[in-house]
Amino acid sequence: MAKRNYGEILKASTKLGLTSFGGPTAHLGYFREEYVVKRKWLDDKAYADLVALCQFLPGPASSQVGISIGMLRGGIFGGFLSWFGFTMPSVILLILFAMLVSNAGFDSGWIHGLKIVAVAVVAHALMGMSKTLTPDLTRITIALAAAAVILLVPTAWAQIGIIILAGIVGYALFRKEKAPEAVKLALTFGKKTGIAAWSIFAGLLIGLPLLRPAIDSALYAIFDIFYRVGSIVFGGGHVVLPMLEREVVPGWMTDDLFISGYGAAQAVPGPLFTLSGYLGQLMDGGFGAVVAVIAMFLPSFLLVIGTLPFWSVIRTKPGVQAALKGVNAAVVGILLAALYDPVFTSAIRGPVDFAIALAAFAMLVYFKLAPWIVVLVTAVLGAVAYAI
Repeated sequence: MAKRNYGEILKASTKLGLTSFGGPTAHLGYFREEYVVKRKWLDDKAYADLVALCQFLPGPASSQVGISIGMLRGGIFGGFLSWFGFTMPSVILLILFAMLVSNAGFDSGWIHGLKIVAVAVVAHALMGMSKTLTPDLTRITIALAAAAVILLVPTAWAQIGIIILAGIVGYALFRKEKAPEAVKLALTFGKKTGIAAWSIFAGLLIGLPLLRPAIDSALYAIFDIFYRVGSIVFGGGHVVLPMLEREVVPGWMTDDLFISGYGAAQAVPGPLFTLSGYLGQLMDGGFGAVVAVIAMFLPSFLLVIGTLPFWSVIRTKPGVQAALKGVNAAVVGILLAALYDPVFTSAIRGPVDFAIALAAFAMLVYFKLAPWIVVLVTAVLGAVAYAI
């Protein structure tokens, strides 16, 4: 049965990978239309539960929802095909873009325009996330405190510490609230496979950094960086920006190249985590790109496989849901800090740049133009402003 589904899984996910513009929230809308409404692979209740699961886990929520649906339809290999179809189009485009910008003849004015559009995109994402994840004064306070700490202590370890502390605070404050009921999901693998996936996930997360000083290899270092970031980033693709920036700038590339890649990632369909292909290409060529993409998404596979068999139990634990509320509030704070540094500080050099950023923000929020259109317009305006 699963084998007969492989072709349709790949076809459906590739279609989404070529057409899903607009970021994680839009992706979930596209998925529902394709998998629930058109193909009827699952109903709304099961889909909502998968979305809840993937928002609970670290990593790219939309990609994990796609992986989960593929696994329900075609087992673990079905999950891989679903990820491959949804992810590869934007990976290829961003790798090509990295090859272009690494050419010394590429006009730096266009790069500056892509940096400016990143300001608008992060501000837009922050506005949307704050409405959902910080709806009350308590969680707003957690977010502001997280932002202040990250700005004062700009390290990757500080971000991890803030996430852990926010989870503890969330548990203390919200544990008495009632958790929702879960929907039972039909899987082709069980709890033993889930435990094995969690063991591999934890082993790599702990072991890779410990062995890194003893292994003099750029590819190993790339795998360690992207696996670690993919394992701990809550809140979706936009939050990966500050975590990756701490890891790769200035050791592997300039701030300009990093931010321009983030801007370019807004112009392609698919998940924002495919930025890893762009960064890996700049860090160590084609092999670097492949290693970065695999390492970035591997935690998502392991976490989905590890958690799906236990989700019906985890979903009903108020303490788990309470901790997640604190973590999500801290994620908003981390993104707020990133909006200032490195996004705003590296892109806005004066009033003209700020005016262009405001125009890009208005195009996204009020005129509701497609992100790829906003990116192209802003890149042109940035290039013109740079040339004047």
